[in-house]
Amino acid sequence: MYIDIVPNRGSPPAILLREGWRQGGKIHKRTVANLSGWPSQQIDALRLLLKGEPMVSARQAFRVHRSLPHGHVEAILQAMDHLGVDRLIASRPSRQRSLVMGMIVQRLIDPASKLACTRSWRNTTLAQELQIHDAHVDELYQALDWLFARQQRIEKKLAARHLSEGCLALYDVTSSYYEGRCCTLARRGHNRDGKKNTLSIVYGLLTDSQGRPVSVQVYPGNTGDPTTVPDQVDKLRGSFGLGRVVLVGDRGMLTQTRIEQLRAYPQLGWISALRSPAIARLMAAGAIDRSLFDKQDIAEITSADFPGERLVVCFNPLLAEDRRRTRDELLEATDKQLERIAAAVARRKQKPLSKDEIGLKAGKVVNRYKMAKHFTLTIEDGRFEWRRKDASIAAEAALDGFYVVRTSEAAQDIARDDVVRSYKLLGQVEQGFRTLKGLDIRVRPIFHRVEDRVRAHIFLCMLAYYVEWHLRRAWSPLLFDDETLAQDRRQRDPVRPAEASASAQCKKYARQTAEGLEVQSFPTLLANLGTRCRNTCSVRGLADGQEVGPGESTFDCLTEPTALQAKALALVDMLPVGAQ
Repeated sequence: MYIDIVPNRGSPPAILLREGWRQGGKIHKRTVANLSGWPSQQIDALRLLLKGEPMVSARQAFRVHRSLPHGHVEAILQAMDHLGVDRLIASRPSRQRSLVMGMIVQRLIDPASKLACTRSWRNTTLAQELQIHDAHVDELYQALDWLFARQQRIEKKLAARHLSEGCLALYDVTSSYYEGRCCTLARRGHNRDGKKNTLSIVYGLLTDSQGRPVSVQVYPGNTGDPTTVPDQVDKLRGSFGLGRVVLVGDRGMLTQTRIEQLRAYPQLGWISALRSPAIARLMAAGAIDRSLFDKQDIAEITSADFPGERLVVCFNPLLAEDRRRTRDELLEATDKQLERIAAAVARRKQKPLSKDEIGLKAGKVVNRYKMAKHFTLTIEDGRFEWRRKDASIAAEAALDGFYVVRTSEAAQDIARDDVVRSYKLLGQVEQGFRTLKGLDIRVRPIFHRVEDRVRAHIFLCMLAYYVEWHLRRAWSPLLFDDETLAQDRRQRDPVRPAEASASAQCKKYARQTAEGLEVQSFPTLLANLGTRCRNTCSVRGLADGQEVGPGESTFDCLTEPTALQAKALALVDMLPVGAQ
């Protein structure tokens, strides 16, 4: 008996079980059964049985002992190998280097405490790949101490890769809340996380012009942003050995006082912006002529108040409308709350509210919406009145849509439009902070008690962001990210709001790539890669359908990659060596 496949014109072929025999020099055959409706697996099994091969169930012949997620570990380690992260950390292999590598990978896969790391990376192939399956939590803390001791050398290597003479360096500061009270770095200061009654830790991130992290420095939580600038200047000029560099910082960072200090370094340029009071003074002095912006949105001016500087004035009508609408909404909300206070004061006849009680209530209202500057309050015992300051509101409205970028750089070194574009590059540092604080890396909450380990923890998170920064760009065809953003930044209108490229808009609406793959976010792509497993299997020896011998030899078998996984791994393999 045999299985025969008979073509059936435009229909699927017929699959028949037939019996054949020879009689009188001729071959005869007859159809025993029509197997066209059978699944292919059953047909293959019957074909083997007809050939006389022993048949056993898959469970009897083949066993999967364990499956460990592998694809995301494979992709990250492959990227780190291309980027030379191991050589950045230490030139020679060591146990400490392997543990640090493991913590970086774990930070991207599933951020967790150091104790949880020793548990979690045994649930993937990470422990096998780096041979750290026997690591315990004390070793991880010791590896953090080892990493902190090497931070300066690692940052020098990163600076040598990504910073050069005359380049732009972006710098900004943020803070993260701290759980507990034991660390000396944890202080009460400006909490950017919105966590009330918690201590904070401040840290500044230095990147290249593309937002690629180069250095991070940690400060006590009550440190003011401008006071961190001298450390960055010393690092750029001293540790990194750069004589000529342009530092880009926001107006809260590069204040007038700090700029005066930077003038002591003639080769150190800077780009920042003016605060609103300074812009108002320029308008009052006639340095900014509003009529200039009837037909253009950008103009370069000079002022005696800012000697040796170039001032680039920009006007964005969309920003002006947004600020006007926001201010009107806040004024109206403040009016409503003040009316309630006035009504409550009027109702209290027998025991009028005191001046202090009314002032406390009114102060909370005007400070809640930051509108105190636009209201005049009259407060006495049992009496409360208010009115808007129309002159103050009109003066602020005159500034709507205007901002001024300032720089020490000459026109021949950097064009007017590029001054504004360079300042807007600070948005990439903000993106870095969002990634560090978000679900990708989760730098917070911080639990470490020892000051140096807090610094090492934040530096470890920066290294994880360094890897993610490159992975996002390698995977941009598969992500919702704009693939042409880096090129567009160099040539788009410096004032008008940025617009997504045609390819990014297409991915957003179609949710598919040009190859028909589903567009992913960075976390979902990592999760998808994690479904590619390394399976530990065994095959049992068979003889005449029976098991022989008690032992089983095991082997590893990788899950075949899907089209999406194969594309992601291929894109990682295209990363340039050393990420230059």
